[in-house]
Amino acid sequence: MSTIKVDAIQKLNGSVPKASDLGLNVAGTVLQVLTATDSTERTTTSTSLVTASNTLAVTITPSSTSSKIFVTCSFSYGTPSGTYGFKAAILRGSTNLAGSVARFGNLFNGTSYNYSHATFSALDAPSTTSATTYQLYFLADANTARINNGGGQGSFSTITAFEIGG
Repeated sequence: MSTIKVDAIQKLNGSVPKASDLGLNVAGTVLQVLTATDSTERTTTSTSLVTASNTLAVTITPSSTSSKIFVTCSFSYGTPSGTYGFKAAILRGSTNLAGSVARFGNLFNGTSYNYSHATFSALDAPSTTSATTYQLYFLADANTARINNGGGQGSFSTITAFEIGG
């Protein structure tokens, strides 16, 4: 096996060279990680998916069309009495990563007040080198659903995207 040693890597055409530009095999390695958090309570009465938070989104620019993006979102949620279901999904732009009409789960089904926490993960293959946004959406089947429970609960949500070399 050969070894290449350099003192510095210069920018190529005004940009930092990608590993693939240098002939490096990056398949299966984490190339970049982006994360965002939000601690503001958000509520909805919508029975259709709506943006959970404008700040709970990450925009990642894949370095190759063969890259995969692993997205994980962890959040606190609450449902008051009379709410039949809290459902959430991670979207890439307008594409629901759980499927066209699916959500990642009916997190609560009952009649008493509920606070809880959930974590969703998805592996996406966006096949692009353009900036791509991932964001949490949610809905209430009836009544009101919330993320980042208020009332001094001190809860918050995070979303993280990992680019995995393809």
